[in-house]
Parts: sequence; structure tokens; C-alpha cells
Amino acid sequence: MSETVRLTTAQAIIAFLKRQYVECDGKGTRFFAGMLGIFGHGNVAGIGQALQQNPDFRYILVRNEQSAVHMATGYAKASNRLATFVCTSSIGPGATNMVTGAAAATINRLPVLLLPGDIFARRNVAPVLQQLESANSQDVSVNDCLRPVSRYWDRIYRPEQIITALPEVMRVLTSPVNTGAVTLALPQDVQAEAFDYPEEFFRDRVWVIRRPKADAQSLARAAEVIQSSKRPLIVAGGGVIYSQASEALATFATATGIPVGETQAGKGSLSFDHPQCVGAIGATGTLAANRLAREADCVIGIGTRYSDFTTASMTAFQSPQVSFVNINVAEFDAYKLSAVPVVADAKAALEDLKPLLDGYKVSETYSSQVCAWKREWESEVDRLFHLNAQPLPAQSEVIGAIWEAAGPRDTLVSAAGSHPGDLHKLWRTRTPGGYHMEYGYSCMGYEIPAAIGAKMADPSRNVYAFVGDGTYLMAPTEIVTAIQEGVKIVIVIVNNFGFASIGGLSAALGSNGFGTEYRQRSSSGELDGDKLTVDFTANARSLGAHAIHAANLGEFKAALEKSKTTDRTTVIVVETNRDLRVPGYESWWDVAVAEVSENDSVKKARHDYETARKRQRYFL
Repeated sequence: MSETVRLTTAQAIIAFLKRQYVECDGKGTRFFAGMLGIFGHGNVAGIGQALQQNPDFRYILVRNEQSAVHMATGYAKASNRLATFVCTSSIGPGATNMVTGAAAATINRLPVLLLPGDIFARRNVAPVLQQLESANSQDVSVNDCLRPVSRYWDRIYRPEQIITALPEVMRVLTSPVNTGAVTLALPQDVQAEAFDYPEEFFRDRVWVIRRPKADAQSLARAAEVIQSSKRPLIVAGGGVIYSQASEALATFATATGIPVGETQAGKGSLSFDHPQCVGAIGATGTLAANRLAREADCVIGIGTRYSDFTTASMTAFQSPQVSFVNINVAEFDAYKLSAVPVVADAKAALEDLKPLLDGYKVSETYSSQVCAWKREWESEVDRLFHLNAQPLPAQSEVIGAIWEAAGPRDTLVSAAGSHPGDLHKLWRTRTPGGYHMEYGYSCMGYEIPAAIGAKMADPSRNVYAFVGDGTYLMAPTEIVTAIQEGVKIVIVIVNNFGFASIGGLSAALGSNGFGTEYRQRSSSGELDGDKLTVDFTANARSLGAHAIHAANLGEFKAALEKSKTTDRTTVIVVETNRDLRVPGYESWWDVAVAEVSENDSVKKARHDYETARKRQRYFL
């Protein structure tokens, strides 16, 4: 018989997690960097005691459980999904706080392990504090809220169940196809119960990240479609980044001359100055990429799930002859848009497809058009970076100043509001990982904790978190965690007195920005009084950060240089002109407009909406 070791369930979980490794292309790394969380009655005596017993498994005390999941997600994204954190919470509000973070991780296909406490498995103590009672079942708790936002979900009722559950946890977390948030709900009494676990359960385990290759027939069909095309276009998604296929894509694009547009997750697949890189595509795309998409007769999607932003709500690709080739490790995505599916790892597929296209090159006419539109776009970026707006700078000028101050390997983190659209268009990414955007869920509050995670994943990079005043007010408290852990990031707060992005959208839909500005309630009873004044620098300083207020663009640039010499997380606050917006470039996004209204501006918006919808297509 094998030897056993007597441990509590919680102790055994930590002992197992400490010994999990991943290997990709022969390079191995420890998968879990440690645990993030907050202790309560549902996990302090179990997971908390186990962590105290294992000081080599780093524990970081955070300020909010949702932020903990964002921090882990940011770390996983910056690590190309080869490493992550575990997140723990008590039962109750701590657990439900993690739901939003779990949704962001799963939608963005980034691995995070959640270990929320749970109600007593033995049930004789009920209702326990924070227990949600159900008249229909005793087998339910608030942790069931995590089921739809988890790739794998389980509740552990007996100590020995983790022997079969934890390998399944690792299978999902390390899967290129099915990764996301994984939840193990841990009843607080079970966490503290002991069991004689087999010693071999705690041996070092290496999970190999496979690079599945495409079958020959699919590659041949894909090559045939591409060779017959005159105006092909590549859409590079997050799968290019995660499979570390940037070099293979650059080689492929150079050899064929095919231009490359990038999704939010795929931005950075090529350096912005690569001749074939035409930048962002879709609803937040560049004029170069969107013009090429409109006329493309073959679209080669690599590692993209074709969100509605990427397809401009199914209006981006207008050629009657357009066909699709989709390279994706996930079969579900490879078959989208009635494409020729190539179910394979992005890097492996590109390397196998290139020899089949030997001798193929786009025409000189097409190549010249790509170059001309790319030059036109770069001139537009230069213009937006240097508007010389007075007295307040435009947001595009702020972005330009950050880009000019940042190094080639530095990382910009953002997630919501007008920032993803402007950054997708304007940020000139130079290396993979330099653009860190959470836009699968566009979750306000992601930015600061994710920036901390990204910095911990690669301390050699400077990391900038780009947030609006609305986002900052939602979740500034992880600044305290950054100070606690000695993690230095630079946070840029763009103050435009409210939700400028949704305000602009509201205006475009005929609703005049209703309810989107930070104003006092006036005597009329409406929120149309004086602007609310918040001292962001004082707030950030109170949380331990070095804080700088920039009254104009010149002071902002000086503050960016100053931030490079500070000894801790630095917050720079700059007010911008919310009416100086980056234009849309021959794209559209489907946001429904009221069909009936007494407002003339809404009526006009509805007419324009119905006209635009006529461009939407099915690809059958």
C-alpha cells in the first residue's frame, strides 16, 4: 500500500496547488503564483490556517474580492495563460463579489481558480450567518451564482473528493480551449476535516500545453481559398498572442503581403510599424483596416471569436464574394461565419500553412493600396496626438503623451468607457503584451487590480493603468494593495466629470447624454446643476500613492517623466475636454434606438439606425 499523509482538506488543497507546473515548447513554469483573498468565517479556519502553514505559497490580502479576481486575471493575461493566482473568499457577500470577476475571466478565456467558502455540509447548523435559504432545496448556496460564469464548478462535500476534483480543475485551467474561471465551493466544516491522503497525490505534476496541428485536408482547403483571393485580409485575435505566434504571423504576412487587422485581444500581434499591420479592425477600428475589411474577398481569422465589435455588428465585410478561413484552437470559433475551419494552434497552423502558399503574393496594386491607407492612418494618429487643444487637452493627446513617455516593452492596461475605442485605434503597440485590454466584458474596475497583476507577472515592464473618473470612483482601493506589496504602477485618471463614453453614445442615440454627467441635483429636480468636484489627488494620496495633478498637457507630460523616478505607485490626474472625441472610421455598432419617441432627435437616430441595419449580413 502507498504511504499516506493526514491533512485537512484545505491543507491538502494548498499542498496540491503548490506542485502544479505547466510546460509549453519545452519551457516549464510554476502555474500558481499564490493566493489572493479576504478571510471571513467561511474560510479563515480552513484555507486561512492552511496558508499560514505554507508560507512558501504567497498570500496577498486584497481590499475587494472582485478586484482579487481581476488581479489574478491580469496576471494570467500578462503571463500568456501560463500562470495565475488562486482567489479565496468567505461564504456570502465575499463569494458573490467574485461573480463579476469570474465572468470577466471566463469571457476573456483566462484561467483563475476560485475557492469560496460555503455553508456547512453537515447541515445541522443552519441557517448559518450569510446563508441563503431555499424552500426548494438544501443543496444550494450563493456560490451557485458562480455556476454560469465558471468553466468548471464543483462543491466538495467530503475531504476525499478533492482527489478527483483537483485534477479536473487543472485540466480545465490549462486547456487552450476551455480555460476560464474555475470554482470549487468549499463548505467551511469540510475545509477543516482531515483525511489520510495518498502521498503520490502531492507529487510534482507537469501539465503540457499542447499545440494541436490541423489536418492536411483543412489546410489544403484553406490554402486553396487564399490562393484564389485578390484582396485577402487577416484578422488577428487573442489566440495569436496566447499561442506566442507573433513571429510566425510576421513571417507569414511578409511572405504573402496580406495585411493584418487586429482585434482588441489581438492588438500587439504585430508591431504597429510592420508594413502589413493596418491596426485595429471593427467598430473601434482604423480607417485602413475598415476599408480593407469592407472590400476583402477573403478574411483569414486567426485566434478570434468574431465579437460584434470585430465585425462591426456584422457590417464590416461587404464584398459579395467574401469567404472566410478561420484558424482557431476552439472548434466552436473555427466554424463561425461559415468559414473553412482550421482547428489548430495558431502558431502551428501558420507554420504549416505557409509552405502551401509558396509563391503566393498579393498584387502590387493591392499592396500599394494597403501602404497608402496605412500611411494615411498614421498621419491621422499623429494629428490626434498633437491637436494643441486649449485650455484642456483632448483624450487623444493624453494617449499620445503616454505613448511617447512609455518604453517599447511597457504595458498599458484599460477596460471600459471611451478608452478601449480610442486606445484600440491610437495606441501604437510595439511588443506583444504592450496592450492589455479587457474588452470581452468591458468591466469597470478591472484596470487598477489588473495592472497590479500584470506588473507582478513581469516586473521588468512599466505598467500604466488608464482609467476614467467614473471607473476610478468605482474601485480605487487596490492602490492600498499595491503599496502593501511594493508593486509600482502608474495610474492615469482622465477626469471628464462623468461617463463620457456612454454620454457620447446617448447623444448619438438622441438622448442627449441623460444621466451620464457628474452634476449636483438642481432646483428643478434634475441632475443638471453644478459639476461635482472630487479631489482625486487627495484621495489617491490618502491611500498611500504618490499623486500629481496636471492642469494642462505640458504638466501632464512632466508628471509622466516624474512618475518614472517615484518609489511607489503614482497617480496622475488630468482633466480633459469630453467633447473632443476620436472619430469613428467607416464603422458601425448596433445599439438599438427607441422605435417610438416624442423626441425629434430620437426619431432621427432611429431612422439612421434602420438605414445602418440594412448593411448587416448573414454569412451562409
